[in-house]
Amino acid sequence: MIPRRAMDPVASEAHNEHQGREELMGGEPDDNIATAARALVDMEALRVLAEGTARALGEGFFRELVKSLAQVMNAEHAFVAEFTPPQRARTLAYWSNGRIIDNFEYAVPGTPCERVTGGDLCHIPSGVQRQYPAERGIEGYLGTPLRSQDGRILGHLCVLSKDAMPTQPRNLLLFEIFGARAAAELDRLRMEQRLRESELRLQDLFDEAPIAYVHEGLDLQFISANRTACCTLGIQPEEVPQCNGQTFSPDAPDAKERIVAAMASIRSGTDTSGVVLELRRKDNGKPLWIQWWSRPDPCGKFTRSMFLDITERVLMEREHAQLQAQNIYLREEIQSQHNFEEIIGAGAGLRRLLDQVRQVAPTDATALILGETGTGKELIARAIHSVSRRADRPLIKINCAALSPGLIESELFGHERGAFSGAIQRRIGRFELAHRGTLFLDEIGEVPADVQVKLLRVLQEREFERVGGNEIIKTDVRVIAATNRNLRKAILDGTFRADLFYRLNVFPLQLPALRDRREDIPLLVQFFVQRHSPRVGRRIEAIEGETMERLTRYPWPGNIRELENIVERALILTTSSVLTVSPDVLSETMPVAAPADETPEPTGRAAPGDLNQVQRDHILGTLRKTNWVIEGARGAAVLLGMKPATLRHRMKKLGISRTGDSES
Repeated sequence: MIPRRAMDPVASEAHNEHQGREELMGGEPDDNIATAARALVDMEALRVLAEGTARALGEGFFRELVKSLAQVMNAEHAFVAEFTPPQRARTLAYWSNGRIIDNFEYAVPGTPCERVTGGDLCHIPSGVQRQYPAERGIEGYLGTPLRSQDGRILGHLCVLSKDAMPTQPRNLLLFEIFGARAAAELDRLRMEQRLRESELRLQDLFDEAPIAYVHEGLDLQFISANRTACCTLGIQPEEVPQCNGQTFSPDAPDAKERIVAAMASIRSGTDTSGVVLELRRKDNGKPLWIQWWSRPDPCGKFTRSMFLDITERVLMEREHAQLQAQNIYLREEIQSQHNFEEIIGAGAGLRRLLDQVRQVAPTDATALILGETGTGKELIARAIHSVSRRADRPLIKINCAALSPGLIESELFGHERGAFSGAIQRRIGRFELAHRGTLFLDEIGEVPADVQVKLLRVLQEREFERVGGNEIIKTDVRVIAATNRNLRKAILDGTFRADLFYRLNVFPLQLPALRDRREDIPLLVQFFVQRHSPRVGRRIEAIEGETMERLTRYPWPGNIRELENIVERALILTTSSVLTVSPDVLSETMPVAAPADETPEPTGRAAPGDLNQVQRDHILGTLRKTNWVIEGARGAAVLLGMKPATLRHRMKKLGISRTGDSES
């Protein structure tokens, strides 16, 4: 069946050499020649098949195989097919009458191929058309099954000829060899298909996973990132190769340190689990917090990272922390004793003031409350807040005179961990606590010059930075300031910034002194009696007429605070149901006006130095009387009508100290 061909010189030389060996061995020359010729034919067939399929894979391999088989087997048709359940086959390559034709699918039953599905080589030397009428013009058939490595029958390889195909063991063996090669290629293609399908499924899982995945090289550059990672980080898929961890690094030092440590774990090839990192989105620079896991790939060439976007959780935790801080602050405020529970009075001056409060409260304008010590500036601030649009948010208060210059900036704006000695953790300042609420800056005239600059920035730009940090924090705060100082004089003295004053003085409110609203004193006395008598265990049914007249005539240098303290002291001293205030009680209080640097306008009745000396002597005398006890019901602060923090500030300002007291 294999056509004889003229032998080339190499074949001729091999034939001569073979013949010489046969002659030496004593064989018959004709038999030896026939054996050598058959060997050369087999070698030629192997060469044709091997060369035709050596450099091809897949579809190309099958095409070369059927073409070469048809040539070697001297057949008109050769094809390789794979079985498709339940009883069909589809050709992978078909050689017919000198050319490759289109593949097709056919039913296996009723064809010679049905016998191959049993798993054995099928050889029909002749009579194919008689057995299978559908195979018109086919006389000989040879087919072999294609088995996978696990023994499954994948398809078959076959040749068909219009002439008979007598049995030739060498041809059958050759056919089975290349059938095994075709089976291996088909098995490989199916394995590749399964791998591609698996890769597609894994790629879909990678791309569509709700968790962000990123692969980084040892140089920290991104290799790949899934859709969730790109959306979380604010990057486009084409930007992935240009990104690394530093691309999303924020300006905060602590956040940078954590990112550097995370990148170091990638370089060192160590597992990192559950680290919280603060980043910035690449597209808009907004803050982003992630929880990050990283593990080196077994190949050691890249690292696989996974992270969750926990920004919402972090912001909620921060909001929770802020609310907790506000609650703590408010509890402290509730525990402390306020000057008033409600505004008491009916005089014309107070009515004008309340009309102004009603006008400014609905706006977000900054208000500046001016008035002597003890006139109720904080109460007016609370009244403004309570009828404003921010009433459902907290009113945060800070007494600027009660803090040292080094701490007031931290109290106002907060600080980062390590910003200064003792800053062991981040602290939220009052401006953050008061976000969307109201901040009351009491004693604004005591703010140091360097802090005044930052206050001005907050009022102008509505943003600030914590002490020791460089993160810009936006704030929505209404500011109400109060002072008992003459700020215009402070500007001339160079202790208060003019631009800050004009920012604060949008809507000034001047509180009248108690001596200017004497008609309200009886109402205030009644109020304080009702407020304090249950606490000190007294039942008061009336107030002595002379006492009320005496209280009305008194100038009240300490204003309403002094009046409240006098009433409380009288309740403690009284033994009857009629409240009496003796002249001695009033004479123990300071009989002069407040110092010039604490009145809205200087009186001109005495030189500032004389007033300071009078005040110093009076405070020193009161301290000696109380044995230098400042706080408590019998402390000097109560007797002087001041808060303990204010008294300490005055003592420091006037140079009063127990160690410096020369009186024994």
